[in-house]
Amino acid sequence: GAPHRVFSLFSDADMKFPDALDSEGNAHQVTQGTYVACLKSPDRTLRKNAYDAYYSVYQNYKNSLAAMLGAQVKQLEFFAKARNYPTAQEAALDSTEVPVSVYSNLIEAVHHNFDKMHRYMRLRKRLMGLDELHFYDIYTALLPDVDVNIPYEDAKKTVTEALTCLGKKYGDLLNQGFTNRWIDVYENEGKRSGAYSNSAYGVHPYVLMSFDGTLNSVLTLAHEMGHSIHSWYSNANQSYTYAGYKIFVAEVASTCNEILLLNYMINEAKDRKEKFYLVNQLAERFRTTLFRQALFAEFEWETYKLSWNGTPLTKDLLCGLYHELNSEYYGKETVIDSDIDHEWERIPHFYMQFYVYQYATGFSAAMAIARRILAGDPETKEGYFRFLKGGCSRTPVELLKLVGLDMEEPEVVNEAVKVFEGLLDEMEELA
Repeated sequence: GAPHRVFSLFSDADMKFPDALDSEGNAHQVTQGTYVACLKSPDRTLRKNAYDAYYSVYQNYKNSLAAMLGAQVKQLEFFAKARNYPTAQEAALDSTEVPVSVYSNLIEAVHHNFDKMHRYMRLRKRLMGLDELHFYDIYTALLPDVDVNIPYEDAKKTVTEALTCLGKKYGDLLNQGFTNRWIDVYENEGKRSGAYSNSAYGVHPYVLMSFDGTLNSVLTLAHEMGHSIHSWYSNANQSYTYAGYKIFVAEVASTCNEILLLNYMINEAKDRKEKFYLVNQLAERFRTTLFRQALFAEFEWETYKLSWNGTPLTKDLLCGLYHELNSEYYGKETVIDSDIDHEWERIPHFYMQFYVYQYATGFSAAMAIARRILAGDPETKEGYFRFLKGGCSRTPVELLKLVGLDMEEPEVVNEAVKVFEGLLDEMEELA
């Protein structure tokens, strides 16, 4: 565990970034916590300066960071060879009972759908009125002046209404969580950041979040309650031994709730502007959760293959590989500058050994399930509740087959991307 510990301390505690100036000359502090917030700013000068400030520091330590990542790769490689696995990837996936074909099919399916990602970047470039689209331009909202402020009581009502398609029992459990204090709702002194759902066998789950009235908070509420109700069903229907589900399926129920909520809000949008904003929010989830996480997964896979075959993971090799992948994924509509070559240096998930691909597979499965439930497919709905009750009584792939999804085939990803394509059509029509 030393490589991960060293990286965490180095990146989170020791690294300091220069301030970034906005278009009016005001200084903004750049930290690990504020960096993405700066990239979401409507002020392009601030976005560019924050981006440059952030990666200027990482570039100074690229040799050290390459050595840290190389040590992490060697660690898994050693254990894989000691236990006679054919590859480090198979050793990592074996612990979660996921076939390697799931990983390779994800990458293959995403490659076949690059044109949709390139189309989205082209659309973003046009709608932002830019001659050049840089990486510091892809996080900011296309309609930054849309004001979404939702009180917590309204958020609970919206989430409940959005999930009525899952039936009365699901709605009753949701209401039970809302009214019986399953949720630590608001920010407080000494409270940790972020959000999570935690479950102990024999009692109801608990959710921690810091609700602030934004759309993201409402989505987080739906997301974490998805985890909680998944845990409730697994605990209620499985023995202690089989109640805890694998990480591969953990994000399916939570992401399915998010997708159902966004679809509901899109259908209930008050005007064209709000609808465009919400459609774009859903489209962004494809970029960040399907395509970007697949890029991470492919980068990780390639580094392990290179190391396994005796190639040293130097900073030049890693930066070159990362540059090439970004060129493929984002296409010619995006300027692939030298700063993005160093993004791999800041990703903590690369120290978790073949973890990131599960975000993309979980999102794809959730999207396919939500799409079929919204279409009124009774078999999918019935299978979904069998999935929620399954815990780890079957392998993750077998559990998702209960919903009619074969994760060893690329069709699940392709089905999800069809939704993305439809969202792009809708954005072009609304713009």
